[in-house]
Amino acid sequence: MPLRENAKYNEWKIHFERYIPYLRNNSILIGCSLGGIFLAKYLSETKFPKRILSTYLIGAPFDNILEHEELLGGFKLKQDLSLIEKNSGKLTLLFSEDDEVVSVSHAKKYKTKLPHAEIIIYKNKNGHFKVSQFPEIVEMIKRDIRKR
Repeated sequence: MPLRENAKYNEWKIHFERYIPYLRNNSILIGCSLGGIFLAKYLSETKFPKRILSTYLIGAPFDNILEHEELLGGFKLKQDLSLIEKNSGKLTLLFSEDDEVVSVSHAKKYKTKLPHAEIIIYKNKNGHFKVSQFPEIVEMIKRDIRKR
């Protein structure tokens, strides 16, 4: 996504929407960290034009209560997030207890707004999901595809 260090939601939205015509129905969306809150915001505000099989938000902040950085650039979520669950297909949020950027408290905030979402909390994912391999999500995606 453009300008990761000085990210602006509206710029990311324009960039993301350029790819939507290339997506097929039953696509799987994955957003990590700022990409996760981007997808949460986008899917909560926009009726997605294609069917999404599943959506994974990994270490996605819920609000501006981040210990080491501020969530700026228009990424703030609105009160009503119900459209996310309608757009997302199977919605899964992944957090790690050892995440020094986005604490597990964000998972609890999402759960109150997204009661049908699956929340998975790992004990250790090398901090803010700094892993070279993530076999658990590969297995989840394979399961999603088989259930289709």
